[in-house]
Amino acid sequence: MAATPAAPGTASAVPWEELVTVALLGTDRRTPSWASGRKAPTALLDLAAVETVRRRAGLRPAAAGPRPEPAAPDPRPPLPPSAARRLALLLSDRPGTGSGGRRGTAPDLMELLPQWLALANARGFAPPPQALPALLDSARGRTDLRPAVLAFAGPRALWLARLNPDWRFALRSAPGGGSPLPPEDPEMVQRLWQQGLFAERVALLGALRARHPAAARELLAGTWATERAEDRLMFLDSLRAGLEPADEPFLEQALADRSRNVRTTAAELLSALPESALAARMAARAAACVAVDRTVGKPSLVVEAPHECDPGMERDGVVPNPPAGRGERSWWLGQLVEAAPLGTWTARWERTPTEIVALPVADDWQDELHAAWCRAAVRQRDPGWSRALLGPPSAPEAGGPGAVSLAERAKLLSTLGAAERAEWVAGFIATHGLSEAFQLLGVCTVPWAAPLGRAVVDALNIARDAGSYPWSFSGVMGLAERCLDPAEADRLAALTAIPDEPEDASPGAVGYWAEAFQRLTTTLRLRATMREELEEPGQP
Repeated sequence: MAATPAAPGTASAVPWEELVTVALLGTDRRTPSWASGRKAPTALLDLAAVETVRRRAGLRPAAAGPRPEPAAPDPRPPLPPSAARRLALLLSDRPGTGSGGRRGTAPDLMELLPQWLALANARGFAPPPQALPALLDSARGRTDLRPAVLAFAGPRALWLARLNPDWRFALRSAPGGGSPLPPEDPEMVQRLWQQGLFAERVALLGALRARHPAAARELLAGTWATERAEDRLMFLDSLRAGLEPADEPFLEQALADRSRNVRTTAAELLSALPESALAARMAARAAACVAVDRTVGKPSLVVEAPHECDPGMERDGVVPNPPAGRGERSWWLGQLVEAAPLGTWTARWERTPTEIVALPVADDWQDELHAAWCRAAVRQRDPGWSRALLGPPSAPEAGGPGAVSLAERAKLLSTLGAAERAEWVAGFIATHGLSEAFQLLGVCTVPWAAPLGRAVVDALNIARDAGSYPWSFSGVMGLAERCLDPAEADRLAALTAIPDEPEDASPGAVGYWAEAFQRLTTTLRLRATMREELEEPGQP
């Protein structure tokens, strides 16, 4: 006869771990100590049921902890009611809930959330308290949303983040774990710098750098020698914001760092200071390699690349070993020219950037020289050189003499003003169409200026009429939904009709184009409505 199971809670109760082991192996392979024979499986199930109830109901209440302090009040005005309802709709849309096929004509609400947040932050509204969990969840899944979400969510979001481990990213994004940072309290700043987590220290350094650059620099210098190499690199990168001549002594010391990556970053930052000693050294080296030859009828540029990478060059950030497939001398030359102040060439040759770029370059060095000038123009944020290297947007080479790739043209465009950038890209699209313009459109200010918007819509219309394969333009369509001025919606309405399908068109192309234009029109009108809702009077 099988033994009677011991009562749960007594000293002879069967441990839960033993019940799990017997259940996994089976009573035939692991004979339990409390039963045997054919009744063992039944006894196992009885014991498991009793033990499960005991584990669920037998917990002793712990001592009550202190109540959390109430969340700090948010002084900003509340959202207008219609804008609050719109926010709830935007947050309820989750990726992966669609059918996975064609998008149809419905707007992508998650892609509109960043624009809604930008508008709400610009107007200084506070979120409804009940929306804070969904806001933090959305930022948890999309790092690109975090800055805008945390700015909009305000201090109450940090209060919530302390109560939920899933939202700890919000604390890491704020100096001191979300606590207010008193930059005038050196003792508290030092304590956080010495004891904080790495992410908190990075955030502290960035916040202090924005308000007290000298104090941030002194803070970093005080512990520089004891920091890990990867941490030194991250801290050094924070000096890019607000880089100033006073940073030069610290950066010069970093040129002797034991980490090559730190040395390279320090040299890059110094080369962005045209008056620095490193910039002068690089200018002298580069000028010794490139000269104007006036001995022939038409002046041209001659290049004599370095024959070695000496210790001085290496200390100033020149990487001695080129990547695979790259010659050593051209690799060294490119780094010297990139780090030299662009004013070196205009002062030395008494020519404008456009005149210099137009000079022929002997011995097939033009591509290398112009590519280095492109990188220098981006690093030094020089719009004059960027214009010269880009050339006119209608140029046959579609990018000017120095722009060797679309990515490089996009970087050059980023140094120009918003209006000039949009005008150049509009001219590029008018000449070359949309197939090469996706990266260039990505650097234009949102909403797109009217000339750029018209150029994009006209090019899409031309592609549709030509029977082009429509799915190849889906990326541009997605950009247009987010970046076109909502005022373009009325002009687009005529394109939503479904015309007769040409014989040489891709199968289904006409229907797809009509569907895409309808979705674009619907999205633009929704964006206009969102803006109007945020301009309504707020709640009392």
